[in-house]
Formats: sequence, C-alpha cells, structure tokens
Amino acid sequence: MADGDERRRGDDMEGESSGPGAAYQMFVQMEDMIDKLKLLHYEEEFCRQLGFKPFSRHYFAIPTNPGEQFYNFTSLAAWLLRVSGKQFDQPQEYDDPNATISSILEELRGFGHGVDFPPSKLKTGCGEQCIYVLDCFSNEALKTANFSWKMPVYPEEETEEDVIEDDDAELDLNKVEEEMQEDIDEDFEEEENILGLDDLKKMRKNQENAESTKPEEIMQSNTNAADWKLEVERVQPQLKVTIRTDNKDWRVHIDQMHQHKGGIETSLKETKVYLDKLHDEISKTLEKIGSREKYINNQLEHHLHEFRAMQDQLAEAKERYRQASGGVTERTRTLAELTDELDQVKMQMEERGTSMTDGTPLVKIKQALQNLKKEITQMEIRMGVVEHVLLQARLKSKNSNKITNNMDNDMDDNEY
Repeated sequence: MADGDERRRGDDMEGESSGPGAAYQMFVQMEDMIDKLKLLHYEEEFCRQLGFKPFSRHYFAIPTNPGEQFYNFTSLAAWLLRVSGKQFDQPQEYDDPNATISSILEELRGFGHGVDFPPSKLKTGCGEQCIYVLDCFSNEALKTANFSWKMPVYPEEETEEDVIEDDDAELDLNKVEEEMQEDIDEDFEEEENILGLDDLKKMRKNQENAESTKPEEIMQSNTNAADWKLEVERVQPQLKVTIRTDNKDWRVHIDQMHQHKGGIETSLKETKVYLDKLHDEISKTLEKIGSREKYINNQLEHHLHEFRAMQDQLAEAKERYRQASGGVTERTRTLAELTDELDQVKMQMEERGTSMTDGTPLVKIKQALQNLKKEITQMEIRMGVVEHVLLQARLKSKNSNKITNNMDNDMDDNEY
C-alpha cells in the first residue's frame, strides 16, 4: 500500500504540468484521508478525548491559520502513530517545531515511505506534503487495525420489460388532457366543415345500419364472476391515472392549511395540559421564593441596619481621612518649600564662610604690594638716573655758557 501511495503521489506531482485537474488532486486526497480517519473512529477517540473539533473535508488543503493547523497536524500525526503501535508523545504548543517535524519524518521513514521534500514544507501545517504524511500514517493505522476493504455490492437493475409495462400502466394526467384536447379539436373541425349531399346520404345509411343492428331482446351476460374479477385485475393497472400536484394551485394550499390547522389544534390540546402543569409549578415555586425572601429579610433586618450604620461610619471616616490627607499634603508642600529656602541659605552661608576663612585674598594683596614696591624702587632708580643725567646736562650747559661768555669777552677785548 505504501508503494502504491508513493506511485500515486509521484503521478500526481508529474500531473501538475499535465492537466488543469491536477491542481485539485490535493482536495481529493484530503477527502480520502478524512474517510480513512472516520473508519478509525477519530471523532470519538481523538477529537473528544483530546478536545479537538472534527476537521472539515478540506481543512489541511486550504491555509487558514498556520499555528493552529500545525498544532492540529502534529497532534493528529502523533495519534495515528500511537494507533499504529508506536510510542509517540503528544506534542505541545511550546515544543520546538523542527524537532517535532524531524521525529515525524523519522517515523515515516521507519514505515518505508520516501520523503522527497524539505522538512520546512510541514511547518505551515497544510498542503500536499502534510496530507501525504497523514495519509501514510492513516494507512498504517488501518493495517494495524486489520481493516480490509470489501468488494462493492452493486444494486440489481430492473429489466426493461418491467419498466415498459410500468410506463404503459401508469398514465400521466398531462397526456390524458392532451388527448382530450386533440379529440375536442377534431370535433370542432368536423362541425366547421359544411355538410354536402353525399354526407347526408352517408349519415342516412349509417342510421339505417344502426337500426338494423339493434338487438330485439335484452342482452344477458354469460361471463363468470371469477373470470370477470381476473379480467378487472388485469386491466386495472392500465386504467391507473397519476395526478401530479401543482404547488401553484390554490386548492392544494387550502388543503395544506386545513391539515396544518388540524395538526396545530391536536398538538395544542396535548401541550396545553403540560403548559398548565408547568405554569402551576412555576407559580408555586415563585410563591415559595417570595415567602423565603420575606423570611430572610425579616431575619436579616437587624444585620442590615447594622451594615448600613457601618457603611455610614465608613463614609464619615473616609471623609475625615480625605480632609486630613489634604492638610498633610499642604503641610508637606510648605515643608518642601522651607527646606528649599533653608538649603539656599546654608549654601550662601557656606560660601561666605569659605570666603572669610580663605587667605588667598591676603596673599594676593601681599603679592600686589610687593609688586608695587618693586615698581616703586624701579621708578626711583629711573628717576635718580634721569636726575643725574639732567644735572650733567645742566653742568654741561653752565660750562658751555661760561665758555661762550669768556669767548665773548675775549672778542670784545680784541676789538678794543
């Protein structure tokens, strides 16, 4: 059976390019596989026990929900393997799909079936490859169950003679009406024809012949009653007329309405008794429920008052808590503001304290004073140098003036 399935599958794969009907071969295989599953009673042993719904005839042939179809495919394959006598655990939704597919293909190779497609084709949970795997497993399960296909039993066909006799025996109302209409038309045509002299002569001759053939005495039958009944039974099927009901006829609708009315009246009489009993039982139960409700209310009235008082106290406590929590929030907000201001004051005090205790400004002042002293000494030195130069310049100018005066005096003396 496995070789035949592989050969058929190979023919189907080759037939994809041979004709347009090969695209629908997958649906045919799916229907065959569903029939095999029904032979294995999968609806009772698989669907009800494991909580699955029965699959439609084209469930694994049409992609709808890949995750759901893959889980159903692996679960059905595991069940078929267990039916075939293999130890195979029920797959879970969180299992690794690659490991599950590899174990299924390993079991398929163990049965002797070839696998000429990649394992990724089975991840979708539908398609030709999934149907092929399930079909192979269902065949192995049928082998394990010792199921054998029986020879088909064909119904016996009736002979042509009987059919012909039945057709002749049963007359159709339409045929009878047509024949009557033809006879009426012929009568009208005969009346429309103008009677001639020859026709009148023929009619007189026929009347004379009829008068001559009239019996002079009353005829008496010599036929036996038993023979007459046999003849009637023989002729009766030929006199049978079948009348086909027309749904458009108003008479048929009236008859149906009368029938339905009678059926409703009879069923109403039967059901009215049960409805009255049901009404009485319901009214009694309602009265019991009402009385018990009153009794419970009377018993629990004191507790209800206490419960309502406790509810009022709870509402008052919630209101006080809300008011207190509002004051607390306001105080926490002011506290946060005060803490911020205190932090700022502390920072300012720390800055001032560090500035007062820090000796860097004094050091800077000393360095500035030293620099000023150095500059002053340098200026004094420069002033002394300038004064010395000026004194020398003055002395030189005095000496030059003396020389010039002497020279002027000498000049004057020489002139004299």
